[in-house]
Amino acid sequence: VQLQASGGGLVQAGGSLRLSCAASGRTFRNYAMGWFRQAPGKDREFVAAISWSGGSTFYADSVKGRFTISRDNAKNTVYLQMNTLSPADTAVYYCAAKSTIATMLVPLGEYEYWGQGTQVTVSS
Repeated sequence: VQLQASGGGLVQAGGSLRLSCAASGRTFRNYAMGWFRQAPGKDREFVAAISWSGGSTFYADSVKGRFTISRDNAKNTVYLQMNTLSPADTAVYYCAAKSTIATMLVPLGEYEYWGQGTQVTVSS
């Protein structure tokens, strides 16, 4: 499956952005999807994930209550709505996919496909 992330940009602290990740090539609804981010000099870290049906969602503690992950299987797209952004959220954001219909959280190392990343920069 090919993943194309978009929606990043420059925003002031307290602002919002919505990231999108469009998938093509395989049956999207059979994939669990995740968002990850990597800031300069830091390891890639988990942000949010959603099961194949959208029935289960998971969030990192640092974004819980501010970010919302969702998916539209008819459009082969997963979204990350990011509110109340802070400079600490500045990073390249990546979407990832794993073929599974399980509902538990997929570890970072088990994702099979990755998008190219989209830059999110939050100014103070």
